Amino acid sequence: MKTIASGMFALLLSVGMQAQNQNKKTETITTTTTVKDNKGEHKLVKKEQTQEVQDIQLKDVPQGTLNTDIQPTATQVTATTKISVDGQERYIDVDHSAYYSYNGEKYQVALDKVGYTMTTSNNSKPNYLRRTSNNNFIYRNNEKFSIGHFDANGNLVLETYDDKTDKINVEVYNLQK
Repeated sequence: MKTIASGMFALLLSVGMQAQNQNKKTETITTTTTVKDNKGEHKLVKKEQTQEVQDIQLKDVPQGTLNTDIQPTATQVTATTKISVDGQERYIDVDHSAYYSYNGEKYQVALDKVGYTMTTSNNSKPNYLRRTSNNNFIYRNNEKFSIGHFDANGNLVLETYDDKTDKINVEVYNLQK
């Protein structure tokens, strides 16, 4: 019985001593922003985590040598962004908070607890962008409901159905850089 127990103990210790076969590097950037508006003070915490993983492979070892070099391999990079707005946390792929322009007017798109708010300097009541299950957004304001998405250039594209003409109207809000 003692030999079985000591054998199991030796096996468990040897498992922890295995050689590492990957290089891993993790970097986390935390940004905290406090926004004051007519509803009070809101705290926005954004954590961006980037993880790089590279497999370790050795070059061919000639007979009789002790040391060998590492062969260069591809690095896989994974980036995740976690947003906390007033204590509610969520993961997002890309943060689209920025300024956009449409018909000469400037719009600000900002993260909120559920999606994004879209405001202008003239508009006291915000419009809302809410994410759907297929990575589109529902846009809502006082007059209309639209379906939106962000194109490859980062522009916000809103598509609205018009009952009178039976057509889809497309509005493109250009990203301000």
